Amino acid sequence: MTYTNILVEAADGIATITVNRPKALNALNLATIAELEAAFRAMHDDAAIRVVILTGAGEKAFVGGADVKELHEIVQGSAEAGRDALSLGGRPLIALMQNLGKPVIAAVNGYCLGGGCELLYACTLAYASDGARFGHPEINLGIYPLLGGTQQLPRLVGTKKAMELLLLGEMIDAAEALRLGIINGVVAAQELVPTVRRVAAALAAKPRLAARLIMEFVRHAGDVTVEQGMDLEANAFGLVCGTAEAIGGTRAFLEKRQAHSPGR
Repeated sequence: MTYTNILVEAADGIATITVNRPKALNALNLATIAELEAAFRAMHDDAAIRVVILTGAGEKAFVGGADVKELHEIVQGSAEAGRDALSLGGRPLIALMQNLGKPVIAAVNGYCLGGGCELLYACTLAYASDGARFGHPEINLGIYPLLGGTQQLPRLVGTKKAMELLLLGEMIDAAEALRLGIINGVVAAQELVPTVRRVAAALAAKPRLAARLIMEFVRHAGDVTVEQGMDLEANAFGLVCGTAEAIGGTRAFLEKRQAHSPGR
């Protein structure tokens, strides 16, 4: 597929998807959302891809929020049209990212605002440059997050802090985002890509099925009781028993050597 608003490249089992609208701070419009969905669907179906990196073009922004010009046109229309265009339009992308079955790592290289944060929440891991800025300015536009921000942010930072960030619409820096648990690490700008690629390579070497199940169980952790979660773990264990990865991994441990992940 030919893309207009994103770039897609892949090597050594690692795909990189770059939102490529730097003049617009990589803002999300409907066309970009559709292209991202198509790209992630292709990553889902490509058995050779083990990890996906999501980032933004240029040094100024990861994703600077919604395309306000397009947003203005939408909010002038009917309520139903606006709901269908933005909310329902982006939901398949978020669901696809969350259920990809492969780790998705965000490399945040600047402003990460509004919908950019919601993409970030859908990623498995996230690393940011020390100059990155995060926030939900939607309320200042008279709207609210439409891609799950009101649901995902409280799970990350707690209800009171989420209320503060969403209601005031102010930005926080990378250090604060790290402290709150929104991201996994902060590095110098020149170290962002190498750091994320190292993490991606490490993840790509892990057993696929075990990684997929871990991500699935962790996603359900806030929705079920501990006992129900443990039932999920127990009921799925039969899936890994008998696999080459489990047999090889346990044998390598007993033989005091490094396990080799099949399919590498």
